[in-house]
Amino acid sequence: MGELPEELRRRPGKGADEIKAAYDDEEATEYDEMSWVKRRLAARPRRKQFGDVDGRVLDVACGTGRTFRYVPDTARLVGIDLSADMLARAREKATELGRDVELKQMDAQRLSFADDSFDTVVSSLSTCTFPDPLVALAEMGRVCRPDGEIRLLEHHKWQRWPFGELQERGADDEYHRVGCRLYDDPAAVVEESALRVEERRRWRVPPFTGVVATPP
Repeated sequence: MGELPEELRRRPGKGADEIKAAYDDEEATEYDEMSWVKRRLAARPRRKQFGDVDGRVLDVACGTGRTFRYVPDTARLVGIDLSADMLARAREKATELGRDVELKQMDAQRLSFADDSFDTVVSSLSTCTFPDPLVALAEMGRVCRPDGEIRLLEHHKWQRWPFGELQERGADDEYHRVGCRLYDDPAAVVEESALRVEERRRWRVPPFTGVVATPP
């Protein structure tokens, strides 16, 4: 697998309206119909990254609520997403899990919460899709308490053949469909922000990167 051109590795983000339209169309259904194998593979990093948070927790770009089951029941969970269709599925997921989750339709780059509103802010597989991830990360830092944490779980490129090659083949379609920038390095993106990176975690299977950061 050769080195990708710079224009693929550092593509500009899609606009918020484009992303909302994509997820409000058929993507919400497709996104939620993840295979059993993929769910099992993702369970371990999700549990490691989110399984010990507590207090008031904000799930940014919560999508269909995949992270809900990994956040302890003792946490007071709030989820926001740009897409109404994704939030509808997140409500179903919360009901299925028997969880009281406060859900709001909101742009991650313009959170309507006051400063220092949450003990922990979490986000899963979303930084690669935010139109401007640095703005979204700044908002996460703003609404997180000074002694709190921002915990992110993001995908990176497969390093194993043939998965990496297959991933490359689908990268262009994924970008045009939902704005996913596969070749962004999630840890590097966080380091460009004002957040302070405290810990990095990396999984080979699935190819996930976990970042634990604190507000500036």
